[in-house]
Amino acid sequence: MARPAADLFAPLRAPADTGRLTLRRLWALLCDPAAGRGGYALRMAAGCTATVLVGEIWQVPDLAVPALVTMALWQKDRVTNALAGVGVNILIAVLLTLMYGLIALTLDHPLGLVVAAALLSFGFFFLGSASKLRPVAYMLGLIIVYALVTIDRVPVGEVITRALLYADLFLAVPGAVMLVLGLLICPSPRTVAMHGIAARLYMAARLLRGADPVERERATDLLRQGAADMLKALGMARFEFLWPKPELDALRQAAFSSVAVLALALERHEASPGLIARIDARADAFAHGDCPADETAPGHTPIDRLLGGFSTPRPDTQAPNAEAPSGFFVPDAFTNPDHVRFAVKGTAAVMTSYLLFKALDWDGIHTCIITCFIVALPTMGEMIAKLSLRIAGALAGGALGIVAIIAVIPHLDGITGFLMLVFAVSLLGAWVKAGDERIAYGGFQIGLAFYLTVLKGYGPTTDMATARDRIVGIMIGNAITYAMFTSVWPTSARGRARHALRAVARALRQQNDAPPALQPRRATEVQAALSEGERAVEFAAAEPVHLRAEHEALRDSRAALTDAAQFSAQRLAGPVAHARSHIDRLEDIAL
Repeated sequence: MARPAADLFAPLRAPADTGRLTLRRLWALLCDPAAGRGGYALRMAAGCTATVLVGEIWQVPDLAVPALVTMALWQKDRVTNALAGVGVNILIAVLLTLMYGLIALTLDHPLGLVVAAALLSFGFFFLGSASKLRPVAYMLGLIIVYALVTIDRVPVGEVITRALLYADLFLAVPGAVMLVLGLLICPSPRTVAMHGIAARLYMAARLLRGADPVERERATDLLRQGAADMLKALGMARFEFLWPKPELDALRQAAFSSVAVLALALERHEASPGLIARIDARADAFAHGDCPADETAPGHTPIDRLLGGFSTPRPDTQAPNAEAPSGFFVPDAFTNPDHVRFAVKGTAAVMTSYLLFKALDWDGIHTCIITCFIVALPTMGEMIAKLSLRIAGALAGGALGIVAIIAVIPHLDGITGFLMLVFAVSLLGAWVKAGDERIAYGGFQIGLAFYLTVLKGYGPTTDMATARDRIVGIMIGNAITYAMFTSVWPTSARGRARHALRAVARALRQQNDAPPALQPRRATEVQAALSEGERAVEFAAAEPVHLRAEHEALRDSRAALTDAAQFSAQRLAGPVAHARSHIDRLEDIAL
């Protein structure tokens, strides 16, 4: 029996909810005007539109695939975007060699095609679960397997040449667009990091002036993001060779300090007008690209002390955690059976979809294969939690595609109007995808359904049957993947939640033991652990009754996470009485 959360941190209040994500919360995340979200969405939509334009010029078949690759891989800053574009193009040589051999072996050999598709699916699903290739493994598998299973749609005499060319263009076009356009319209990673610091300081100032519950909820979301995005951007900034290392080190410390200031502002409601003005002034400086020098704080509050050493690098903030470098595979890649089971379930979903559309001789629903690669998730909680996003996104994108086919495309006279249509819908999907990770998946589904509905061959379509078939294929792929992953070796999110709670306890212990100079960094690590813990509890709360943890356990775990966040903020302000016993009790909370 889990220890009641009220016993964990006696002076603090425990919430009564179990962490389930509500419709009101989803709507709030959808409408959240987070700093940088609009610009990121605009640039992503521009990238997708440029990919469609290049595809129209080069007459790339199944133009929806390169458009989806662009939306999936588009990054916030120019350096990461360029590296992703170069990496995608480097992969082309490997993929072309692999595709040539596979097509030569499977051409006119249906059984060999099925075996090759199954083996490739298994390999890419395994890499997606057990390696650092996780962000792109599913996309690569989608492209290669999709190209294999659709080669019989091309005349036999030119199948190898065309299949290789199409596989090349599916990645070469998005890669080129990301490399060229990304360098032109995306900001420097240093700018991205500085805007992130400014956003946290602006939010802290608003909280100290007094904020309504909605604003406090948005502040909590921003706080849970920690400093990961800012640190990643600063790491990419080193590749520009434009910024001196001391400045980047100062910005790294400023990223930690901004998170700490926000954490204190969220838990403390009193502040002098002078302190708020100083926070705003520092935020303005970062927003305009300046890293102001630290000044002696006139006050003695914890926030004053943080502002006094805001950008001064600490001894171990100039390098990542002193941990052994990890390899390409995760530590338990070949010992944890869950990775193999995930690959088996993903492969079964792909092959079931392939055999279904072949048996029905209904070529239009081949989108079910694409969907299987996109929607696969490791635990039942994640599958169920995102099912609504999949369905809502697919229906919204499909509906927009059908409306476009009926009411818009017939009235377009040239490519300009069509590109404006693509940009408008891409912007909607990109806005959702650029939001909180809880809803980002829905934005990609909007793009998936719209592109697959409207883009046929290398141009727009006015064929309603195409829209119908592709939406049906998406829904079939969703249903098959959901059924496969929730009925065969169902994996509960309870284990992930337990692991996350232990990670929070470890992070709190490190923060409690850290000297004052390192408190901002340790508090940032606590926020990252809390974010993972809250997501894990959300997934566990969404599972079916026969797998879901007891209501009391979910409630206590959610309360423990809330109390841990408050404890972390208190530790930023100074030592906490009986801290070690509190952290020990946190480790006793398990689902």
